[in-house]
Amino acid sequence: MIRECKDGVIVDIEVQPNANKNEIFGINEWRKRVMVKIKAPPVEGKANKEIIKFFRKLFNSDIEILSGTTSSKKSVLIKGVKKEDVERVIKCSYQKK
Repeated sequence: MIRECKDGVIVDIEVQPNANKNEIFGINEWRKRVMVKIKAPPVEGKANKEIIKFFRKLFNSDIEILSGTTSSKKSVLIKGVKKEDVERVIKCSYQKK
């Protein structure tokens, strides 16, 4: 779900497009994915662009979608960060509610 690599940290996510707001809303332990809601529709790469923008703001880092560009299940690279920092931000994001 969250693992380090030489360029940063890879996070496996599952995206729900057309949401009211962009947010991390939980962790699906069974699917081993971070659950993310995105306002943009899944049309012409709009949701992918919104994911990159949202994660860039959340982690203050460069973001790349490694796989799943046409799927709700994606692997996202967060560049130049540590696994512990990513885990903390994700946990804090969905526990605020």
